[in-house]
Amino acid sequence: MMPDLFKTIAFRLTLWYAGIFSVSSCVAFALFYFLATQTLQEQTDRDLLEKARYFSTVIQRNGIMGASKLAVIEAQAAGEKRIFFRLLYPNGEVFASSHMSYWKDISIDQGAINTLARTKGHVFMTWLITPNDQKARVLYSFVADNVILQTGVAMDFQSKFISAFKTVFIVSMGFIIIFSAVSGLFLSKKALSGVKAITRTANSITGANLEERVPQTGNQDELDLLAVTFNRMLDRIEALIKSIREMSDNIAHDLKSPLTRIRGFAEIALVNMDEIDTYRGMAANTIEESDRLLDMINTMLVISRAESGEGQFLYKPVDLSAMVQEACDLFVPVAEDKQIQFTCEVADYIEIEADAKMLQRAFSNLLDNALKYTREKGRVHVRLERESNGTAQILITDTGPGIDPKYFEKIFERFYRAESSRTSPGTGLGLSFARTVARQHKGDLTVASQLGKGTVFTMRLPYRNTQII
Repeated sequence: MMPDLFKTIAFRLTLWYAGIFSVSSCVAFALFYFLATQTLQEQTDRDLLEKARYFSTVIQRNGIMGASKLAVIEAQAAGEKRIFFRLLYPNGEVFASSHMSYWKDISIDQGAINTLARTKGHVFMTWLITPNDQKARVLYSFVADNVILQTGVAMDFQSKFISAFKTVFIVSMGFIIIFSAVSGLFLSKKALSGVKAITRTANSITGANLEERVPQTGNQDELDLLAVTFNRMLDRIEALIKSIREMSDNIAHDLKSPLTRIRGFAEIALVNMDEIDTYRGMAANTIEESDRLLDMINTMLVISRAESGEGQFLYKPVDLSAMVQEACDLFVPVAEDKQIQFTCEVADYIEIEADAKMLQRAFSNLLDNALKYTREKGRVHVRLERESNGTAQILITDTGPGIDPKYFEKIFERFYRAESSRTSPGTGLGLSFARTVARQHKGDLTVASQLGKGTVFTMRLPYRNTQII
């Protein structure tokens, strides 16, 4: 389903790009306008001050009459609509001026005269000439002790500049907005092309097709990293689904055998309806197979709850040395039946905080596996020892067929059984259960093996694992 255009990331990026570019351009234009107008005004002010100095020099040489004639000549030379001159007394009375018909709206500002009298410097003002809506820059300055020069110049050049600037600004901003929008759309689509590839790959993946992967550009950018991460996620999902399928096959296989036997017992009971002993035997076998199924289900529940952090383990002080020795004693008859040399080496009293029943069951599973897969006249050795790092280490060593190193982690998965062990009784949950129990006790269970030479399972448990309580 196509998303709404106005809600797409490409649209929002385009809007942001165009907005930022336009605002930046406006700021640049405003800065340029400010600097240009300031420069023009400063140039105008310098020109007016130069005129005032010139009048002051003329008055010193030719007196007031010379200055009066100069005012008329200067105005006519520059243009009466371009510049004007007035000569005033400090009280504001005009005694000489250029032709003022164009400048009649510009009066004498008494406030400017007072400021000039107080500061003895220069006073600049900006006037608006009403008929033409034109601005003029006016200067008040002393050109003699009792003579003030009021001169002004039309700011027509600035007006033309502002008009031209507005035109350029409007045209430029229109072009900038269009250009930034098109550029932003192009860049956003270019940048988000990797996201589209990921979307297409995700849409093409189904339960039966997990081989698709997002192509990588090799640019080592964020989108390339996203593609790598997405592909790794797909690898994990594919491995998980494969594991679930294998587990389902193993569960079906392990459930099929006891159910088939239970059904067979029922058929035999139906055929031999007159023999009470047959009923009893069938009932006993049915109970045995049912218990086996219940044990398998309960083991699965324990593992699942423990892995999800909901395991209900009851931790109490346990004599680990005694527990290991008792378990070894229980399996001595099994070893004797197979003529296996079974030895047990247990360090003196080692106490840990543990769930005794769970730990006994986990250790019994390891012993059962070792004896089950060791051939007649082989050897199984159990050793419990203290480690210098504060852990107790239980090693179960056998001379069985060994395990290929590539299956070291697979054997701890639920229901996983190697092809060589399919003919032996078992559910494929023993090792998974044992490792889960070890890790719930803040320890671990590992394996080391060589094909044809035997296997060593090592369970490590902390001495005083009170942090698990």
